[in-house]
Amino acid sequence: MIRIVGFLRRTFGIVREPVGTDHLGNTYYIIPEQKTWTGRHVRAKRMVEAANPSVHEYTEGSIPIEWDAWIRGRRKEPPTIEELLMNEAQFKQIKLKAKELEEKERALQDQEYKEGLVAAPARTAAKGHAAATIFGKQEVSEEPTSTADAFQPGSWMPTSKKQTKKST
Repeated sequence: MIRIVGFLRRTFGIVREPVGTDHLGNTYYIIPEQKTWTGRHVRAKRMVEAANPSVHEYTEGSIPIEWDAWIRGRRKEPPTIEELLMNEAQFKQIKLKAKELEEKERALQDQEYKEGLVAAPARTAAKGHAAATIFGKQEVSEEPTSTADAFQPGSWMPTSKKQTKKST
C-alpha cells in the first residue's frame, strides 16, 4: 500500500495533507517526507494557504502565534482549538490587568503631584527631529538679549563682519 501511495505521489505531484484551520480562515498543510523518482529524500514541509490570497504580504496578526510556531518548526504538533482559545483568553486577561495597573499608577502619580512629593514633569518641546544635524543646538538670533534691568531697547547694534576685520 505504501508503495502505491508513493507511486501516486511521484506520478501526480506533491500531495499535501490538511492539518487544520485557524479562526481567520487560514488553512495549514503538511507535505509528508517522500522520495523522488530518483530516490532522493525530500524533507517534510509545512505550509499555510492564506484566507485572502489577494494579499501576498505577511502582516502581524494574520497568522496566530501558535500556528506560526508550528509552521517554523518550533513545535512538533499543531495547536488544538482548546489551546488556541485558552491562549486567547489569557491574552485578554493580561491586557485587562495591564490597563488596570496603568490606571492605578496614573492615579498614584497624580496624588503624589498634588501632595508635592514628586515634581511635575517638565514639558519641553524640542524642535525638529533627533536625527537632524541641528537638533538640540540653539538657534543664532539677531535679537539682543540681556538679563540686566538697565537694558535699553535699540541701544545695541550688531557689528558688521567688515568692521571686526579692520579693527584686528
